Amino acid sequence: MAKRRGNPNWGKPEPIGPVVPTITEFEQVVKEFKLLPDQYIRSTRLREWARKNKNSKYIPESLLEAWGFEIESML
Repeated sequence: MAKRRGNPNWGKPEPIGPVVPTITEFEQVVKEFKLLPDQYIRSTRLREWARKNKNSKYIPESLLEAWGFEIESML
């Protein structure tokens, strides 16, 4: 018998498993700094972290606007 080539599951849908929520790096930093949402704008540590990471990490647009940061568009 000839050896069968290729993926025998090609074209079959992937099994759907439980959705595992992921935490963004912004959320990790907020947790590390022990900040509540109403403290975000006043936090100098969070603002400095956001300034360094604004073009590579997720940071809520409302915070970036409140701090007056410009975002470099990759489009």
